[in-house]
Amino acid sequence: MRVSEFWRAVEQEFGEAYGRVVTSDVVLADVGSRSAVDAIAAGVPARRVWEALCAAQDVPVERRHGKGLAEPKD
Repeated sequence: MRVSEFWRAVEQEFGEAYGRVVTSDVVLADVGSRSAVDAIAAGVPARRVWEALCAAQDVPVERRHGKGLAEPKD
């Protein structure tokens, strides 16, 4: 997962406004007790941050995979 895909996934799952809040305010133990924003800035892989964020926010497993990917081109 690229960082751009991470941000797309955040917006798709949480919406633009809440996505900004959840990525900056929720402390994720799985990525060193940092926010998603801080973890990304520290170089933690985007997929790992995404999984930690989903786990912390109780996002069902079936909604975690494939999020953030661009729609295929025809």
